[in-house]
Amino acid sequence: MGFKKFRLWVFFRIILITANLFLLVMLIHRDQHEITSVIVGLLAVVQIGSLQHFVERTNRKLTQFLESIRHSDFSTSFSDKGLGHSFEGLNRAFNEVIREFRKNRAEKEENYNYLLTVVQHVSIGIIAYRKDGKVDIINNAVKRLLRITNLKEIRDLSAVKPGLPSLLLNLKAGDKQLIKLVIEDELQQILVYATEFRMRGEEFLLVSLQNISSELDEKEIESWQKLIRVLTHEIMNSITPISSLAATVQELLIDEEEDNLNLKKLDEEDIESVYQALATISSRSQGLLTFVETYRNLTRIPRPNFRHFPVRDLFDRAQLLLNPKIEKAGIHCVSRIFPEDLMITADPDLLDQVFINLLLNAIDAVKDTSEPVITVTASVNINGRVSIDFADNGSGIKPDIMDKVFMPFFTSKKEGSGIGLSLSRQIMHLHKGTITVKSKPNEGAVFTLVF
Repeated sequence: MGFKKFRLWVFFRIILITANLFLLVMLIHRDQHEITSVIVGLLAVVQIGSLQHFVERTNRKLTQFLESIRHSDFSTSFSDKGLGHSFEGLNRAFNEVIREFRKNRAEKEENYNYLLTVVQHVSIGIIAYRKDGKVDIINNAVKRLLRITNLKEIRDLSAVKPGLPSLLLNLKAGDKQLIKLVIEDELQQILVYATEFRMRGEEFLLVSLQNISSELDEKEIESWQKLIRVLTHEIMNSITPISSLAATVQELLIDEEEDNLNLKKLDEEDIESVYQALATISSRSQGLLTFVETYRNLTRIPRPNFRHFPVRDLFDRAQLLLNPKIEKAGIHCVSRIFPEDLMITADPDLLDQVFINLLLNAIDAVKDTSEPVITVTASVNINGRVSIDFADNGSGIKPDIMDKVFMPFFTSKKEGSGIGLSLSRQIMHLHKGTITVKSKPNEGAVFTLVF
């Protein structure tokens, strides 16, 4: 019925065009009707154009529909009134297809937003980028980890670490790398894992970044504690018999009756030699026992008794204790706290030990400096955490021993036990904090505590 209606419209328009043409022919053969002939002729042209436009309506709608699909423009709607059911059915089919495409796109956008929300929520840093370095996805964990606000090109990471972009661009599927970054005075040990995928005919790299500094520190400290326990156990087992044997030998060789020391059936030279040897064994044994007991303290750090107190108290106690030593060495010591009433939640007794260790190290570092200066600064960093810097203008730390300064027993001093910094690191670990160091030769060093 609809198609018949369409044909009736076409037939009616053809009749009108035919009538106009017949009238035009009649007017042409009559005189004094030139203007009327022109008007009738123009009307016939308009009617022919209108008929063509009417007949080609379906093609235009089909073209419009395909263009909408091509450009993902699903806001278009189709309607024709008065042309019959067939055209209404065609428009309805077009609208239904457009509606389905719109629905599918909305579902895809919802899925994309859902996945993007999940990616942004996970605590592990994720970056997806093309082989040429253009970044497609970066989540908030990466921004927090690398202290950046946005990232469009992998090469922009050169501001974080010069060699980082080339390392990421050269990763292959399944590669794992452990990289060390010093970001805002904090040492970050980041595990990087890469995988590859193809999308839209283009290759992408998906890289995850996870800060495992605390896990590595915990494992390292645990390993050292195990080692120390083994060492103390073995050394104690060796020293105790030596000490006991020395006392026994001394008792067998020396006659202590009536407060006299007499060697039993030995000449004077032998008596003196044996006595000196035994005395040396006894003295050395006692020294080793004291030595072992000192290092055993590394595994006996008490659990922190947390209290909320002003940071100024730590400064005052450390300065009161070490001020005579500082004045004797002619050191200019400056302490600054921002804000002045800055508070901290920690164990003050344990932190006193950390402060003393770091200040003693700084005093030793500047002893050969012409104008020695030590600066201790406490403030709140951009992450809202309390940060305390111990800076000196000494000779600095050699690059080849930078990664060894926190190891137990390691020391670069002539008279050092090598447990101060290791002890400080364990105390900071118990406080869920970190201790890091920055240094350049002949430019001093900065030890940073972050709580």
